[in-house]
Amino acid sequence: MRKRWNPHTLPPWLRTIRGACCQFIIPFCCFQGIRVILFPTTFDVLFLAILILLAVAFHFEWF
Repeated sequence: MRKRWNPHTLPPWLRTIRGACCQFIIPFCCFQGIRVILFPTTFDVLFLAILILLAVAFHFEWF
């Protein structure tokens, strides 16, 4: 049986990093979205997709 993941069992330094990432991921997504609209490159589109997936993962607490 797999152990359920609990974010409160993480070390304090890792919880701090996770909290900072949760605060900054949405502004980074907005900035990258504007950049993709103005100067679309393959790297920028892939980077925006990764940022959106990270934002969704943080929102649903997948990690």
